[in-house]
Amino acid sequence: MRKDILNTIKSLRENGYSAKLYTNIEDAKKELIEKIDPSNTVGIGGSMTIYDMKIYEELLNKDVEVYWHWMASDGEVKDIRNKADKADIYLTSTNAITEDGKLVNMDGVGNRVASMFYGHEKVFIIAGTNKICKDYEAARDRIKKIAAPKNVERLVADTPCRITGLCTDCRASARICNIETIIHKKPSDVDITIFLIDEELGY
Repeated sequence: MRKDILNTIKSLRENGYSAKLYTNIEDAKKELIEKIDPSNTVGIGGSMTIYDMKIYEELLNKDVEVYWHWMASDGEVKDIRNKADKADIYLTSTNAITEDGKLVNMDGVGNRVASMFYGHEKVFIIAGTNKICKDYEAARDRIKKIAAPKNVERLVADTPCRITGLCTDCRASARICNIETIIHKKPSDVDITIFLIDEELGY
């Protein structure tokens, strides 16, 4: 097992999170789905990890009421986001996790990062070990060189980083790096569980 993975799990637990390492997607998804009751409402933040894992479909099959703006029509996006903000449970990923247990994120609208630490009974954060970074500076570097350019390419956003492959703190109206959050330790009023999967997942 990689030393950085072990260090990260240890640090996350010391910082107050419930954190568990999984060797594969299927084991993580099975346990996550089991933790969600059909009586719960679930909101999902923008996440290629969750999209690729098909968690949304699994929850619908379980008759869970799920709100995810990625699955909404253009006219419904704002309403679905608002409903996701008020859900019992929130699911998302993170742009980066540092070895000392910090969650570092950039967001365009802010709904995803706000819901990571406020407004829900439980939050489940799912991330591949490719998101692990040595420290805060490495985490920001990862976001600028990997997460942001890949996301704007997916969105076909009119931003310089879609062309150059590197964030340049642009003034484009379509930029997705408007808000930065660093969760140093688990906030006191929310139950956060981190599913760390030893695979390369998402951006």
